[in-house]
Amino acid sequence: MRLRITEVEAYAGEADPGSHAYRGRTERNASMFGPPGHAYVYFIYGMWYSLNLVCGPEGQASGVLIRAGEVLEGVEQARRRRPKARKDAELAKGPARLATALAVDRELNGADVCSHDDTAPLGVLEGRPQKHDAIRSGPRTGVGGEGAHHPWRFWLADDPTVSPYRPHKPRNRRPALDAGRTTP
Repeated sequence: MRLRITEVEAYAGEADPGSHAYRGRTERNASMFGPPGHAYVYFIYGMWYSLNLVCGPEGQASGVLIRAGEVLEGVEQARRRRPKARKDAELAKGPARLATALAVDRELNGADVCSHDDTAPLGVLEGRPQKHDAIRSGPRTGVGGEGAHHPWRFWLADDPTVSPYRPHKPRNRRPALDAGRTTP
């Protein structure tokens, strides 16, 4: 398969409240700490995978979430993996859809995406340059708190594969019950 990346979001590791590495290194986020040029794949909401590319110096967590793309080759494979997509532009429209279309899972966590080895399961190749005015930036999708103000989401203007922006919505949590009280 081959995909043209149309939307990304940047995460600045331990300096970024929106990053998985904000509170330090864990077993889950260890690949974010390098080396650069490798995949960071994580499971979210107990049902979806997301693909990030590690991009900072080794030992310093940072990554770029691949949010959306256009499937250029392997459209039939992507359709089999994403049978609910109504149009080809929806096959990889959003990080979980992209990972599903490409069959990305935790097995690819830590994979070298810059090896240029034809047998590598995942790789990133140089694309064609885009005109500066074709690239937009804005706040990251679903990031709240201190990390909400960073304009670190980048996308190709007017591209039908770009996912919709969704602002952060705090979860409604039920207050803890006092000891000894029961619910009606």
